[in-house]
Amino acid sequence: MSGSLILIGTLAVKQGWGHGMADSVRDSSKASASGATPRQPVFHEILGDDWYRLGGVVRRHYFLRAFSDDHICVRGRMHEVWHGAAARLLIPFARIFGALVPYRGTDVPIEVDYRARPGDSTIHWDRVFHFAGRPAFHFRSHMEPAGGNRVIEFVRFGIGMRLKVTAEEGALVFRDAGYIWRILGIDMPLPVGLVLGRAYIEERPVDASHFSMRMTLTHPLFGELFRYSGSFALGDERVTSVDAPETGGTRVPR
Repeated sequence: MSGSLILIGTLAVKQGWGHGMADSVRDSSKASASGATPRQPVFHEILGDDWYRLGGVVRRHYFLRAFSDDHICVRGRMHEVWHGAAARLLIPFARIFGALVPYRGTDVPIEVDYRARPGDSTIHWDRVFHFAGRPAFHFRSHMEPAGGNRVIEFVRFGIGMRLKVTAEEGALVFRDAGYIWRILGIDMPLPVGLVLGRAYIEERPVDASHFSMRMTLTHPLFGELFRYSGSFALGDERVTSVDAPETGGTRVPR
């Protein structure tokens, strides 16, 4: 999964679970009223002009800017959440670090909270899976830019995955570029890929208001260890910016 936003203000969108619509969008960034140029979305800064190769629905929910309170929460359904038999041995260790989803299921309701932070350029994800007969399962991580079109996605205890980010046929694509362990500010390479294999994540536009997502972990010897895929829909969100009150509101980019 995964998972960025713009402008100051507050938006609440109330949609039904069954329709998988966006639940809420909120932006309360602290841009000064002195006329300073607003920051671009984090992934616009990462991708440069390739940002415009993303489908409108993808740009629309990745509008979060660095050093802001930008926020969006979207809802949808995971068509499949799966792990193979070999992966069961890894799940107890993965849970210690807050990585991976330990359950299997189909047609699983999910909500994903994307949130920027006013003090830095990170983006934080909270993916909440609602498996039947189980308490809600939270898969939390955060991402920071790492130069060029690279980011690092962190889970607990400083464990991170380097990811190369590209725009491909409208989709936002993340490819595994190795694992690290951050200790006292130093990034130490970890050979975790020998155990987990390579990760691939994409968020792909379906139409003007729907997008799909897919994640796989594939081992060179054991094949796919983990995968999940789902679909989401966005409503007609509107964001009001107190940065420019005379505009009467600014629409999220499409």
